[in-house]
Amino acid sequence: MHKPRRPRSSVQARKVLELKHLRSIAAAADCGSFRGAAELLRSQQSSISRRICEIEYVLGFAIFERYNGGVRSTRAGRDVLRLARTILEEFEALIATARAVQNSEIGRLSVGLCTSLSAGHLQTLLLEFKEKFPQIELVTVERPRTRLAAALRNGALDVLIVTGSRPLLNTEEMRLWSERVLVALPPDHPLAGRDIVYWADLRGETVLLSHCDPERQLEHLLFSKLLSAEDRPKIERHDVSPGAVRRLISMHTGISLVLESDMAGNLAGLTYRELRDAIGPSRFEFSASWCGGNKNPALQEFLDLLSERYSSPRLGGR
Repeated sequence: MHKPRRPRSSVQARKVLELKHLRSIAAAADCGSFRGAAELLRSQQSSISRRICEIEYVLGFAIFERYNGGVRSTRAGRDVLRLARTILEEFEALIATARAVQNSEIGRLSVGLCTSLSAGHLQTLLLEFKEKFPQIELVTVERPRTRLAAALRNGALDVLIVTGSRPLLNTEEMRLWSERVLVALPPDHPLAGRDIVYWADLRGETVLLSHCDPERQLEHLLFSKLLSAEDRPKIERHDVSPGAVRRLISMHTGISLVLESDMAGNLAGLTYRELRDAIGPSRFEFSASWCGGNKNPALQEFLDLLSERYSSPRLGGR
């Protein structure tokens, strides 16, 4: 069994560990094997194995369990992998910022998204902007909400299209559209036979959610609707895409919460029911957020388009 040696000092670690080590462990976790990671990164399997041994040596514990079929992350390794992916995302944001400075902001608009491009309103909006301003380079970035907020503050992004009612600090905001919240079910699930499903009906169910946005906000909404822990369903959080969660539903491992625009891009064969409380259908708000000091002309054109389409006043800084 692989046993890493004692950890090196922090000074030694900084000299040894590089981004290639983080990319190697992330690829190995995604592929489930060193061979798959080597193919993904276009590297030698021996190089991937060596880098992973080096980072395990520095940390002082195993990130992966090795077995004949490949590798799987240890409990401690999963924590390291989450941090490694965060660092890699931040590095990508740094590169995006550098490119934005090099290219200047004129003729380029960077839009951050925490929802799928399959969302009908969003897809229509971006297509309309591209048709109206073909000379402007439109760049979209999909990341978790916290990463998007950091990229907006450091100038890597011009505007965010975000979900939920929580405003971002030190930004201006414009309300856009809203969508109904639905529950996604296997067709033979008992709740699928009802015309209306209430939040209280989810008690005793297993709700599968992705770590990706906007499902984190959907989880917060569920908690706000069902205040008592006894009334809440069991929550299972999976480190996979929302699409993979839908496939788990089709395997009868649980149900999930989705927005109505998700139905167009979701797995066929699932059943969707509107979620209600005593007041009526539950809805999820979409809004645009940007920094008031951003003088990018492309951003102003985009905001003007939003104002025309949604007739929504700008809410000012927060």
